[in-house]
Amino acid sequence: MALPLWKNLLQTTKERILQQRRLSLYNGAHGYEEELIKKKLQQFAGGSINLSKEDNGIGILTLNNPKLMNAFTGTMMVELQERITELENWKDGKGLIVYGAGNTFCSGSDLNAVKEISNSQDGMDMCMFMQNTLTRLMRLPLISVALVQGKAFGGGAELTTACDFRLMTPGSEIRFVHKHMGLVPGWGGAARLVQIVGSGAALQLLSGTARVDPEKALRLGFSEQTLSSSDETRALEEARAWLSQYTEGPVSVIRAMKKVVTAGRELPLEDALRTEKDIFGTVWGGPANLEALVRRPKHK
Repeated sequence: MALPLWKNLLQTTKERILQQRRLSLYNGAHGYEEELIKKKLQQFAGGSINLSKEDNGIGILTLNNPKLMNAFTGTMMVELQERITELENWKDGKGLIVYGAGNTFCSGSDLNAVKEISNSQDGMDMCMFMQNTLTRLMRLPLISVALVQGKAFGGGAELTTACDFRLMTPGSEIRFVHKHMGLVPGWGGAARLVQIVGSGAALQLLSGTARVDPEKALRLGFSEQTLSSSDETRALEEARAWLSQYTEGPVSVIRAMKKVVTAGRELPLEDALRTEKDIFGTVWGGPANLEALVRRPKHK
């Protein structure tokens, strides 16, 4: 009886969490018509978002538009959503590295596309679309890290905040340049930045358009580590090694760890506790737990 009960609980919890994760921030009541927005964005082509999934459970998400410093075109925004959906359905995934091709991270939105959708409604539509997408990225049951090389400006800076961690290479910088464009962050970057560095530091970074180099990022708690190499290949290898210390272990346990932290961050305390209880029930008596009991490991 115990095994069928455990399987039923696991399936029910998985379905509920998946539904919560995919639940849009916006819907028709907010004037949000996703398919129409995607059709509009797809008019502005260029670049790509590439995803590779490695046997060790680490995915590599690459922003690929180097001639424009990996600025987001409309089609890249749509492709990012598609890659996030693919990652949501990747049952063997444990970690994710987000980085930019050509040794730079991302310079924000492609200004050519921005000029074409400069009316208020189009801007709001893009805002809602990208907030939905980056919220789903943040809620993935994968431990994610932004590998910041070169420049992460504007929307690129916002993208870094949708990852669990940030690693920076020597000479790289993150900068919220929205004020210079007569804007505030619109992809959720301000709200997430407050959670990461606190309201005072966030206000300084946003209103002062301050340049955040690796040393300053470490002081603010915005970055976890400055890597030793600026070379794209070697930096990616360093990022893999850094991430692997957190993704080592059974897939079910690593994903469960990320889910309970997501719940603790986003839900009221009582709801977070109940969610933690439900997720605990999916791993208690599960294969990894039973194997550990047989091994009877000694903690050091």
